[in-house]
Amino acid sequence: MFEPLLARVHIKYGCRTFTLLGVTLKMSTRSKGYVEVGGREHYKTLARLTHVPSVSAPAGAVGIVESSLVPSLVLKLKTELDDIQELILDTLSGCLRVEAFEALASGGVHILKEKLIHESVAIRSKAARALLGISVPLEGKNIVWEEEVIPELFNLLEDADDQVRANAAGALMNAAITTQGKYAALGANAIPCLLNLINDETSKVRLNSVKALTMLAEAPEGRKTLLSHVDQFKERMNDSSEAVSRAASIAVRVIEWKP
Repeated sequence: MFEPLLARVHIKYGCRTFTLLGVTLKMSTRSKGYVEVGGREHYKTLARLTHVPSVSAPAGAVGIVESSLVPSLVLKLKTELDDIQELILDTLSGCLRVEAFEALASGGVHILKEKLIHESVAIRSKAARALLGISVPLEGKNIVWEEEVIPELFNLLEDADDQVRANAAGALMNAAITTQGKYAALGANAIPCLLNLINDETSKVRLNSVKALTMLAEAPEGRKTLLSHVDQFKERMNDSSEAVSRAASIAVRVIEWKP
């Protein structure tokens, strides 16, 4: 199915060899069933693969997931140098759009949470983006709540980097879909900070903040607080970004809804 993407796969003496886009990657099979990835060029290749287009999902990401590389990549975040961690996070973000369960089973949420306070702006941003992907399934949302990731995401809403802010707001949006996630965000006093971000100069920040606030407005306490700010959302209905405008319209309907 993935020829020539996965042109050759064989297992010999505990070693699995993949030929990916013309680059041969040798990966040793670990006793726990994980596959060891090694070499900067290998990581670069894996990151590139997640952007190979196909009809339903990036073909490279599908191939990586089906090759059982995700658990090893998750664990490598704990030991690799910063530049390699960036490549791993890029790869994981692509793979998480395909399937998140292997990353969840490998302790991905806990490891990504640790990266949210990394001194590197790029790693903080990419970790928040990966958390957005890993929290798409319900299990991911539940683990994000259990691991108390929401307060850490809230702290990133005031980050100086716009991509960090955007990805943190997006991850909060996903986490706040569940009832427990909503109340964790409300408990972290996320509304005032998110309200500031709906006027951010970066459209992605505005969009994700409006969507996150819409999730919080589904809770009676959140809706009550946001009713006094509904005019701010109405202003965003005329946003230069069509996506932000649509999201603001939905937010107004949710906030003004009466049971």
